[in-house]
Amino acid sequence: MAAPSSRNLKPWHLVLVTRRETLDRLGEAHPHGKMLMEATAAIAVCGQLDISPDFWIQDCSAVTENILLAATGLGLGSVWLGCHPREDRVAAVRGILDIPDGVGILSLVAIGHPAETKEPRTQYDPSRSHREKW
Repeated sequence: MAAPSSRNLKPWHLVLVTRRETLDRLGEAHPHGKMLMEATAAIAVCGQLDISPDFWIQDCSAVTENILLAATGLGLGSVWLGCHPREDRVAAVRGILDIPDGVGILSLVAIGHPAETKEPRTQYDPSRSHREKW
């Protein structure tokens, strides 16, 4: 929750999920969420729409990235599973976690102990980095 937010409105709400049954249901509901069936936890990153209707997506994206970085810093594995703007994913997560209307669901973050160790990677592409102008 140390992420920046537009006008410091902090529209986010986080739902921590650790119950195996719920993690499995989320894994079945999200088309790319099979790892949730083995994850130790998940966090649903949500934004209260009436607090920041124009910037909740950016604000909650910053929160999601902070969660991913914090998990890595703790030696945990994590995966960002997008929900918004896919209404089928949003509706499924809303139903499973009883998230009220008026709250957007940006993402799920699967968290657990990684099954393998990978070398750190970079995706730096100098052709996408510009200086002073395009």
